[in-house]
Amino acid sequence: MNDPRRYVVIGGGLAGLASAVWLAEAGKQVTLLERRGRLGGRTHAVEVPSLHDLPDNGQHVIATGYDNLFRYLTSVGTRQHVQFPDRGILRWPGGRTAVMGTKGLPALRSLLGAHPDMSPVDRARAAVATVRLGWQCLNQPADLAELTTDQWFTRLGMPAKAREALWDWLALGIAAEPVSQGSAKAFADVLATGIRLGIRHREAVSIGYPTTDLDTLFVSGAERVFERHGVQVRHRAVARHIHIENGVVTGVTLVDGEVVPADAVVCAVPNSSIAGLLDDLPEHDEIYAAADKLGFTPIVSTNLYLDRPIGTKAAMEALIGGGGVIDEVFDRQRMHGRNPLDNWLYCLTTSGAYEQIHKPHHEVVDEQMALLRRYYPQARDAEVVHAQVVPMPRATFSQVVGTEGLRPPQQTSVPTLVLAGDWTSTDWSATMESAAQSAARAVELLLGLPAPQSISN
Repeated sequence: MNDPRRYVVIGGGLAGLASAVWLAEAGKQVTLLERRGRLGGRTHAVEVPSLHDLPDNGQHVIATGYDNLFRYLTSVGTRQHVQFPDRGILRWPGGRTAVMGTKGLPALRSLLGAHPDMSPVDRARAAVATVRLGWQCLNQPADLAELTTDQWFTRLGMPAKAREALWDWLALGIAAEPVSQGSAKAFADVLATGIRLGIRHREAVSIGYPTTDLDTLFVSGAERVFERHGVQVRHRAVARHIHIENGVVTGVTLVDGEVVPADAVVCAVPNSSIAGLLDDLPEHDEIYAAADKLGFTPIVSTNLYLDRPIGTKAAMEALIGGGGVIDEVFDRQRMHGRNPLDNWLYCLTTSGAYEQIHKPHHEVVDEQMALLRRYYPQARDAEVVHAQVVPMPRATFSQVVGTEGLRPPQQTSVPTLVLAGDWTSTDWSATMESAAQSAARAVELLLGLPAPQSISN
């Protein structure tokens, strides 16, 4: 029997897209409500008409353990647009570099000491500390949630050079927070997930990147799925309230007063947008409080079009020795096979950008160019052809000490209402995989509902 239920997905970010795609694949009648004029949420391309180019609102890295994300990319037909290189580059001021292996034995050597100046004693200490770290990820100390990542590394005895070349950088990338305030438990949980997946797949988790723009990777294929399965996508549809009567969902009210009929809802909005939607849910106060306490972490991405190449050695390079935030340089020529013509595109991502987020764009550009000139000798005479700054003050939920246990599950007390989004409880931190995993769990809950009772005359 066909399912007559009307499924409504609120939010067209990655969690909402995945939820709508997988419900549609299951043959359900789906309506997707998106408050903006485009899909993709915090993951999208941003056109530069004057240069006929399509950079992204922020560069993304992808890990081999992102099983749910790969399921989504397979559903929308873009799995082939992800590449996993054998190595990465660590770069210090003045242009000094070191190779960081990402697969096999080279990856293991990187874990035990990627800094070129590490002494044999430091490497031995790093090996011991790394083993202790792995053990404590899987067998977590009772007080880990009370520690910052910095405090945990200190207690583990991780040498300063090992931290500089790898561990501080990795923790910043995962938590998007400076190690002085990032939660050690949040970082440990992600590492534990990576270890378990590595054992399951018999392959160490490695890092890759998209070889196409984010619209092509995440959105265009979903739109084809929607067209094929008859999913109704409504842009500029701002949801205000989810109606629940007698323990079941009945509809979604928009800000203009329209009520969209619904028998089941996936609420896939960020924690910054959840307030008011769940007022009919018995546990709404608890969820709102958690969303508020999780807060936000800012990220600033800068797309710099320069008049010459700057001498990168890899598609992704980590800048070591910065000011407490993670700085990565992405070479779009290497990533996408981009033909530079008369300009070269380099994308910089700064996480935990609490200082940058409020600065005028020209100051951000000046700072990023100064950074490039410090690290890349060939950039010293480079001129900016065009610059694009993308500030995201609420890029992710915050993962500082004190946020442990706040993330709500996908299941609610109302079976026909489920939550999705990277801020809900998953095996990962604020990542694309967290969004996709939350969608997978949310959809599984709805698909597991009993068949609707037939109505007899």
